[in-house]
Amino acid sequence: MPQNVSSRSALILIVIAQFLGTSLWFAGNVAAPEFEKGLASPGMTTWVTTAVQLGFIVGTFLYALGAISDRYSPSKVFFLSAVLASLSNFLLTVIPLSFDSVLGFRFLVGFFLAGIYPVGMKIASDYFEKGLGSALGFLVGALVFGTAFPFLLKATGSEISWKAILWTTSGLALAGGALVGFLVPNGPNRKPNPVFDLKLLPNLASNRALRGAASGYFGHMWELYTFWAFLPFLIQGLKKGSEIGTENSLWTFLIIAAGGVSCVLGGLISGKIGSEKVALFSLAGSGICGALLILFPEIPSGLIFPFLLIWGILVVSDSPQFSTLVAQSVSPEHRGTALTIVNCIGFGLTILSIQANQYLSAYFSPQEFLGWLVIGPILGLMAFRYFRVNTKD
Repeated sequence: MPQNVSSRSALILIVIAQFLGTSLWFAGNVAAPEFEKGLASPGMTTWVTTAVQLGFIVGTFLYALGAISDRYSPSKVFFLSAVLASLSNFLLTVIPLSFDSVLGFRFLVGFFLAGIYPVGMKIASDYFEKGLGSALGFLVGALVFGTAFPFLLKATGSEISWKAILWTTSGLALAGGALVGFLVPNGPNRKPNPVFDLKLLPNLASNRALRGAASGYFGHMWELYTFWAFLPFLIQGLKKGSEIGTENSLWTFLIIAAGGVSCVLGGLISGKIGSEKVALFSLAGSGICGALLILFPEIPSGLIFPFLLIWGILVVSDSPQFSTLVAQSVSPEHRGTALTIVNCIGFGLTILSIQANQYLSAYFSPQEFLGWLVIGPILGLMAFRYFRVNTKD
């Protein structure tokens, strides 16, 4: 591993690695229609999404409980996690396919993603004391592009098998882990905390600044992954299509990927106006999109893509800025743990949201129930204001 790397070079490498590693996230969703046919099991998209989210929740909880990225080299944690996530993704293509094996290996992918996404943010925070909002904007933007990438593979043609998609994403994740593991040393601002402290999590929970930033993040998470998971079905419903084909996969890729661009732009803007303003504007804006869908569930055909594109831009651009506020609300030796536990709780909410909306899908069309995701932004904005008002940083 090199002894010295500039902050800019480290960020570039981490961004690339984050994109490559998080391509695993929705790879199972792209394969879900094939799982449904092969296993004669409906609703696999929801089950697959829930499995990877649950794995991520368990993983982040255990990583945070053990303060793994604060006690050990975060670059090595990232590398090892990427290797194990890649292997879990690959093994699904070589063992007999069953309902349990699909969910089991997607769970393991999610578990080891806990060592990629929040640990990547931890490494970035060790390189950037100033401009962290901009750095995390690039980093989360990479995650969003990684999330969207399997849909681009699917959009290139229906002849691409689900196994090829999983092979491709496994290889990308392995390469991403190697980039960080071998080329990115621990950051100059890292302050290791080798002591295992059972009081750490309760102490963090009493931090009002942290609670405010986390509350906004939780409201954002209630909306984000449910929107992404149901986006192909929302497009299908609004277009009144009969099946999800390559055109809808392309739309899904473009709408999700647009959020990656907005994360980067939001990060650059945060350097001028602050992370808080960018985060609150984005959270309120995505909430307005949900409210508009409630009021106007039948969108004119010419406005469907622009409307969803705007929603896709706003629904995720607050994520890196809330994470920045989380990182800034704690001391450097506790940043990894704070980021990881906030991720853990936030992704726990995604399971509740996805399952609640899956229940509603039995009675309503996606355009009739997805607008109610506005509840997340509303509660997030209210809680953020409650905890952050009169808080002394």
